[in-house]
Amino acid sequence: MAAAAATPGTRYDETFMSLAFAQSPDALALCDTDLRLLRTNAEMARVLGRSEDRTRGLSASEIVRPDDGDSAITAMRQARDSGVAQRFETSLRTPDGSPRHVWSVSAIPLKDRDGQVNGVFLAARDSTEQHRARQRLLLINEASTGIGSTLDITRTAQELVDVLVPSLGDFTCVDSLVALEGGEEPGPGTLSGAVTMRRRAQRSVIDEEPMVAVGTMATYPEFTPAAESLAAGRGIIYEVTDAAFDRWAAYDPPRAERARFYGTHSVMAVPMRARGVTLGVVVITRHRRPEPFGPDDLLLAEEIIARAAVCVDNARRYTRERGTAIALQRSLLPRRLPCQSAIDVASRYLPAGELTGVGGDWFDVIPLSGARVALVVGDVVGHGIHASASMGRLRTAVRTLADIDLPPDELLTHLDDLVTRVADESEAAEGTDDDGETGATCLYAVYDPASRRCCLARAGHPPPAVVAPDGTVDFIDLPVAPPLGLGELPYESTEVELPEGSLLALYTNGLLSARSRDLDKGLDALRDALTRPAEPLEDLCDTVLEDLVPDRPADDIALLIARPRALGADRVASWELPPDPSAVAPVRRKVSAQLAAWGLDDAIFTTELVVSELVTNAVRHARTPLRLRVIHDRNLICEVSDGSITAPHLRRARTFDEGGRGLLMVAQLAQRWGTRYTRDGKTIWAEQLLPVG
Repeated sequence: MAAAAATPGTRYDETFMSLAFAQSPDALALCDTDLRLLRTNAEMARVLGRSEDRTRGLSASEIVRPDDGDSAITAMRQARDSGVAQRFETSLRTPDGSPRHVWSVSAIPLKDRDGQVNGVFLAARDSTEQHRARQRLLLINEASTGIGSTLDITRTAQELVDVLVPSLGDFTCVDSLVALEGGEEPGPGTLSGAVTMRRRAQRSVIDEEPMVAVGTMATYPEFTPAAESLAAGRGIIYEVTDAAFDRWAAYDPPRAERARFYGTHSVMAVPMRARGVTLGVVVITRHRRPEPFGPDDLLLAEEIIARAAVCVDNARRYTRERGTAIALQRSLLPRRLPCQSAIDVASRYLPAGELTGVGGDWFDVIPLSGARVALVVGDVVGHGIHASASMGRLRTAVRTLADIDLPPDELLTHLDDLVTRVADESEAAEGTDDDGETGATCLYAVYDPASRRCCLARAGHPPPAVVAPDGTVDFIDLPVAPPLGLGELPYESTEVELPEGSLLALYTNGLLSARSRDLDKGLDALRDALTRPAEPLEDLCDTVLEDLVPDRPADDIALLIARPRALGADRVASWELPPDPSAVAPVRRKVSAQLAAWGLDDAIFTTELVVSELVTNAVRHARTPLRLRVIHDRNLICEVSDGSITAPHLRRARTFDEGGRGLLMVAQLAQRWGTRYTRDGKTIWAEQLLPVG
């Protein structure tokens, strides 16, 4: 009790201070103004590997190695010269050969009553565990921000190894199961036995050619860490012994020799699992860092790899969905453009970049009756499989409506009704995973090579471009109309004449917005790209895409460039018909003479029958004006036009019926036949295959 009640300045204070200094768990040292050691406690002596008697009077630079003590000496000098305490962290390997430790050090200037610095007090505390914990948190944070920046499996795997090397290991590789290659769903549970996988990514602190190149297959026998971890379904730490080297040497001598040469001593293998399925394995090794892997390292690796596995699984699922959408869309697009004589055409389709997803852009070239041809481009709102499926429905609907020869404005009206009806059905359906986006834009054009006239209509679509024979580019001024599915305004068509040597370019909005969101700038860029000397259409398509489209467009792009052809007057013959049954025989002779002039003698008999039936039917049942036209194109086309809108019907005549066999005969003799309506009536047409040669 007397010692506890002693006043300051007594010998008891000095005794207590000496005991506290000597027995402190922190490493303590006293230095003079020349930074020579005056006193050290037992912990400091242990850290330095020298007793107090052996260090007394030595400078700090004489005790510690330069690479270990530079920061400490600098801080002590700053504390002495500035009179302000300095705090820092330093890494130091103790003489007992244990792994390098991290120390939190304070260099405190010792001042007298006048503020004069008489020495420096050094206090160091082992903060290795706290430092490692901070490093683990930093590494996890780096993994959270650095892994999964894209939806690409290989890129995600590379980001993972970049985080792990050199922070955790000296070499890391990521191998994925072969099931991921074809978009298959990996099976649940663990894997046993030898496993063959594809090397996705790897990194080493040594700049040397790897034994297994990225992209190639690697097989792991069942005794390897990778196979054992996959069989166990958890991460394992593997100590590389001489027996392990010998076992590897029997299976893969070059690989074992390299591992022995570099001194690989510790291996960690962790399965890459996400959502209950195994995606691959990550192998981490150490050869330059002397300390082996420990339980904390395994927990850290499992945490990082688990996060990366989710990113890889997301990339896998996205890649599979994107591949499905692209396959669906490409299967719905025309694989090759149909043979026809009205135009020369070239096309391009580019899917959107990976982050955006496949859209619903499409194009088509549809042969029509009378040697005409329809050109169509469209763009469905949204991305993904839903957009591709919607595009397929619209393309099928356009083809169906084109087959009945609807004019462009009427076709878009029917298409608008279809989109509206589908949207209503989607809203009414329960449990649908629809994203709620409906609507589409479309441009439909019909070109007639006999008159060189082109009739166009659009629904919310950018205007087509016409390249004149002199190279100037203009955009056809079509009436503005809303996209399909809104049903607000009627659609109107415009008819233009395309001079010989001109080009017609149809495209989707993705081409204009590939480099700029400004529509006017996009149109100007397209104008510049199309203003080229005469060149093949395929090359012109490539030139336009090179000038306007970056490597990864943000939206799908469809481009269709057509060079219209003219059907010469010598390939078309027409006659006005009187409404008299006696006119059938004379017109039949005229048609025969015309076919003989064209060198189509083998087709005369069949054509006479077709013409007789069509003209007889028009004379008996239709109204004037009556007109017959025969077109010598890739096939032989006979057309009879009249002023009636009554549709003929194909039916099978009964035994005692006097009529009803004409159209049936025409359908049997012709390859195709049909009816198209005009503003003044209708036209019944029949198309025959020309004889070979």
